[in-house]
Amino acid sequence: MSNAARDLSNALADAVERVSASVVRIESGRRRPASGLIWSADGLIVTTAHGVEREEGLEVTLETGQAHAAALVGADLSSDLALLRIDAAALPVAERAAAGSARRGHLVLALSRPGRTVRSNLGVISALSEQWRAPGGGKIEHYIQSDVSIEPGFSGGPLVDAAGNVIGLNSAGILRGTALTLANVTIERVVAALLSHGQIQRGYLGVSSTPARLPQSMAESVGQRVGLVVTGLQENGPAANAGVFLGDVLLALDGERVESIPDLQAVLEERAQRAVALRLVRAGALHELSITPSARS
Repeated sequence: MSNAARDLSNALADAVERVSASVVRIESGRRRPASGLIWSADGLIVTTAHGVEREEGLEVTLETGQAHAAALVGADLSSDLALLRIDAAALPVAERAAAGSARRGHLVLALSRPGRTVRSNLGVISALSEQWRAPGGGKIEHYIQSDVSIEPGFSGGPLVDAAGNVIGLNSAGILRGTALTLANVTIERVVAALLSHGQIQRGYLGVSSTPARLPQSMAESVGQRVGLVVTGLQENGPAANAGVFLGDVLLALDGERVESIPDLQAVLEERAQRAVALRLVRAGALHELSITPSARS
């Protein structure tokens, strides 16, 4: 083995050692245990939502072999993230990679703890996404895709760079048969929401809508070609109470364009229970209304 190959091999082994104490095993009534990552020294554990089948009888086992009963703080199925808490202190927390440090072609390690010891799989980052909305509706700031193999217990473990820094959390539950890694920025946002509310609070307008092209003159005037035509209104819903009518064309919410249903869902993600400006077209004229989206999980 050449010196370069030996040095790289030792560096990767060192990276596994630096993170392994932060990788835990999670028993949740499943046939196979899941993995998790110590997120804070005071007992917060992040894992995948699909790996937690129930709220009771959860158990987290540390690298030392010590098992702790765990409480489910909250879960968001749409982003496949769950947050657990154990009664422990001074837990080892792995260093997290700087935002944007991951690059296509980087070597990475997927760590998991399906049994007593940590397992590691070596791979290469093959793709990096921009902001994306998962099939379940969750907002993903960006995800990382690598060619690491998906093995039992893989989900909920971290993806680690060659320096031993955590890039994100691995999941096989967002896209079936595909290994994706949720970046730290998404985990941080979801953890904060779960700590505050136990769930992701998504805004809800109480409308049914469909995309429609605007007349050329109107499109030029408002600076966009497509809006959402209101085809249904929930009685006493936020939109109806704010004065939205059937046939109105929604253009923007809080200054952000809504040209498709996913656009509207994305804008509403973090705007529950606070007043925002709704821009719309009614009978060829521009209007702006104040509306307060309701919250729903």
